[in-house]
Amino acid sequence: MALRFRQLQAFHAVIESGTVTGAAALLGISQPGISNLLAQLERQTQLKLFERVRGRLRPTPEAGVLFQEIDTVVRGLDHVAQAVTDLQNQKAGQLQVVAPHALSIGFMPREIARFSRERPHLSISYQAQYSTRIQEWVQAGLFEIGICELPVLSDALTARPFRFECQCVLPAGSPLAEHAMLTPAHLDGYPFVVMGPEHMTYRRTREAFDRAGAQWNTRVHTHLHQNTLSFVKQGFGAALVDPFTIAFDYEGGFDARPFAPQVTLDLAVITPRHRPLSSVGQEFLAGLLESLARFAA
Repeated sequence: MALRFRQLQAFHAVIESGTVTGAAALLGISQPGISNLLAQLERQTQLKLFERVRGRLRPTPEAGVLFQEIDTVVRGLDHVAQAVTDLQNQKAGQLQVVAPHALSIGFMPREIARFSRERPHLSISYQAQYSTRIQEWVQAGLFEIGICELPVLSDALTARPFRFECQCVLPAGSPLAEHAMLTPAHLDGYPFVVMGPEHMTYRRTREAFDRAGAQWNTRVHTHLHQNTLSFVKQGFGAALVDPFTIAFDYEGGFDARPFAPQVTLDLAVITPRHRPLSSVGQEFLAGLLESLARFAA
């Protein structure tokens, strides 16, 4: 027996709405069209599905049994149709993004929230990770879009580089904050909170002090940008901190000044070179690049 889904859908709509008029409105077809689909279904099944009582259709017991069997199928296909519509309108799909910890406290949650506000059915996969692992995950296809520190180590990744100027942060009330710009000469011997020795900001700051002939007094070593700012707030010394960590700190307790010579944090947005992005990924990427550009040096 080759039952057509449209017949089952019309039958389901009549049961749900209680009238042929209501079913026609639900499905967007004419009342004669609904009646014709019901008649076809009764002929094919050889079942009497409705009785007319005082001008209204009353489901028979057989109709009640059939309704229970097809309810899940009809609702499921309706959900599939809605999912297709959502995908066409960029309101569904899966967003897969991985980024370093410095962007994960405020910047990336804000970007994802902005993007998903008009996409209530969007599935989101987000991770904060170290740059080497980020590159591995994007290359392996575990994530569509990544943000990592340079250099990018694989030709299988497309990289869109950005350079972000770090500022020198000081404990609130430090006399050094009277300077509009700080240099190694101002900070000669002053305690510093620093990222690990392999980090680009560590190397570049050390070079700046060496060239100036100033003493770089590294007091606290840590591995997260947010930790450097937290130690500064507690009075452990100065630090060179990226603009994301500064912008998304809402507690205060520090002063920030430009530093010369400029020390930058170099990042890249990476995507797989030989694997196309989903339409959701393409749209998110466009907005992400615009937002990062506003922070760039």
